[in-house]
Amino acid sequence: MADIERHAQAHWSGDLRTGSGKTSTSSGALRDVAYSVPSRFESGKGTNPEELIAAAHASCFTMMLAKILGDLKKTPKDIATKATLSLSQRIGEWKIWKIHLDSEVSGDDIDAETLKRAAAEAKEKCPVSVLLKPGLETITLEVRLTPGA
Repeated sequence: MADIERHAQAHWSGDLRTGSGKTSTSSGALRDVAYSVPSRFESGKGTNPEELIAAAHASCFTMMLAKILGDLKKTPKDIATKATLSLSQRIGEWKIWKIHLDSEVSGDDIDAETLKRAAAEAKEKCPVSVLLKPGLETITLEVRLTPGA
């Protein structure tokens, strides 16, 4: 099977402190989305690399959890995952140190123990987790079964 390739691009104008950039994806899902130092280290408008990584991780984990539950013949009605990425300066360098995944799942035929096992497997097998794991101190997980609506 051929490699699947995805593309994104970024453009930056000016110096680091006062400059700004725009990022886009080839799919068009992101088109000229602003990013800057204030959006990264303060609360400025726009996105930042860490927010995009957190979104990718939440999305990847959620899809992998749906797959694993499906393989177990358990049908999730809804999966909602929040990824919290921690960036801080330690030992004189900025680094992403950890990511916490917090997921709520509903489904009539899913029990808490099956969900716990499936979520742990999804955390380990999601391609974004696999990519990030070597550089992180931890990837933590909290998962809850919520009543189906």
